[in-house]
Amino acid sequence: MDLGLKGKWALVGGASKGLGFGCAQALAREGVHVVIVARGAETLEAAATELRKLDTTILAVAADITTVAGREAIWSVAGGPGKNFDIVVTNAGGPPPGDFRNWERDDWIKAVDANMLTPIELIKATVDGMAARGFGRIVNITSSAVKAPIDILGLSNGARSGLTGFVAGAARTQKLASNNVTINNLLPGKFDTDRLAATHKVAAEKMGQSLADIRAVQEAQIPAGRFGNSQEFGAICAFLCSVQASYITGQNILPDGGLYPGTY
Repeated sequence: MDLGLKGKWALVGGASKGLGFGCAQALAREGVHVVIVARGAETLEAAATELRKLDTTILAVAADITTVAGREAIWSVAGGPGKNFDIVVTNAGGPPPGDFRNWERDDWIKAVDANMLTPIELIKATVDGMAARGFGRIVNITSSAVKAPIDILGLSNGARSGLTGFVAGAARTQKLASNNVTINNLLPGKFDTDRLAATHKVAAEKMGQSLADIRAVQEAQIPAGRFGNSQEFGAICAFLCSVQASYITGQNILPDGGLYPGTY
């Protein structure tokens, strides 16, 4: 299927590896020009080198997207579209797992800043231009914990739920929806990433079990019988960005191999 995205510009956060890289790769395969951003310059450049094999423009910005300076670096990158992105995939590393009794105010502020306020700033900077041009796609990578909270991920549960509530309202404003601008959230379940490995480590320490045992138990809980991979996640993201997905907005898409047991 031709997703109708060739020649458009996308910004993808956290794109040096994992789910962010999967999204950048899927979009680049569709002929999208992509600005990828992450904090680690070396890993980011390696990702850019791989993506450039797909014969489209790939610009790498090593910056902290959660800061004003980091976002300015994106808007001003040489050869980029400024703030005139057609697609924005927001994705910042989740806050650390732990026990809520040990978190201070600063921990909460950092979580909200990275996983709620930063996506909102990126949306605010780009959606009006999208509406004026008659096309725009925002995809926020959040977490399945928004639907089924995980006890050791309290910082993420709270911050990402705040973003979900914001998107529910913003996506339905007539100026955006009627001008072919959609905003949706992707709520990954258990995907085989560094983030999953980190939560396994905390769970293993908390329960006094081996990492291998924790992994095996969690895989067995998934009806699909396995963890997801970044390529299939990226494909879902690319579809949400497509011309075919213009009637999908304000939704929370849950790719989790059937793990969430609810009807809604």
